[in-house]
Amino acid sequence: MGSRRDIGESFVELVEIMAKLRAPGGCPWDRKQSLESLKEYVLEEAYELIDAIDSKDRGNICEECGDLLLQIVFVAQIASENHWFDITDVIDALCDKLRRRHPHVFGDLTVRDSEEVRRNWDMIKLQERQSKNEVRSRLTGVPRSMPALLKAFSIQERAAKAGFDWQAGDLTPLWDKIREEMDELRRAIEVGLTDEIEEEMGDLLFAVVNLSRHIGVNPEEALNKANEKFSRRFRIIEENVEKSGRGWSEYTLDELEELWQEAKERLRGSQGG
Repeated sequence: MGSRRDIGESFVELVEIMAKLRAPGGCPWDRKQSLESLKEYVLEEAYELIDAIDSKDRGNICEECGDLLLQIVFVAQIASENHWFDITDVIDALCDKLRRRHPHVFGDLTVRDSEEVRRNWDMIKLQERQSKNEVRSRLTGVPRSMPALLKAFSIQERAAKAGFDWQAGDLTPLWDKIREEMDELRRAIEVGLTDEIEEEMGDLLFAVVNLSRHIGVNPEEALNKANEKFSRRFRIIEENVEKSGRGWSEYTLDELEELWQEAKERLRGSQGG
């Protein structure tokens, strides 16, 4: 096995490869891309890295880290071509931010635990925004494009840090809030108020995310696991329907429910599904 290359050498080579792909005579596809067109790939690669982490496949995690890093280098290359900034500016700004937001490591500040570190981090972020004359809200910085469940979770966490939250350890008002939102949604549906139905559905989901946060469950991960569980069971139903030679339309809802229960038992016996 050859000697391990210097990190700097590897990174410089990556940047040079990206520049060559974008240069005249480079790759037509890469030259065609813009910041707008790269957005979908940034998201896709981020989700693929999450999938790799969930699968605990170290080789795949390594590969997907590279794919996500490529998107950052790609964005920086396009920015450099427009004389906005380059990858060095990106790295320098990140290093400055990390030092600034970790005064307990790079300064003289003493902290008791990770929770105090988090509070200091949030306070420093708020001070940075105020110094830039940005909107002075604790909710500033929550990405608009963040998945809705995660966005609700993040908004609620930030509000909670300001003291706007239900009492920790008491879930009663949270259950009451969910029932209240369910009743309001039911009334909107019964009356046929189309605009209010969507609003009340959103309020109900927001309340469920709040409960999820209070019991220490990440709602995005919980729903993803539920999606996977449903998909595993549904694939078994598909197999059974195909083997039967009957079409889906020939099955009654009771028969499909029976197949569903069989799928649950089969997965529970094989992998605790």
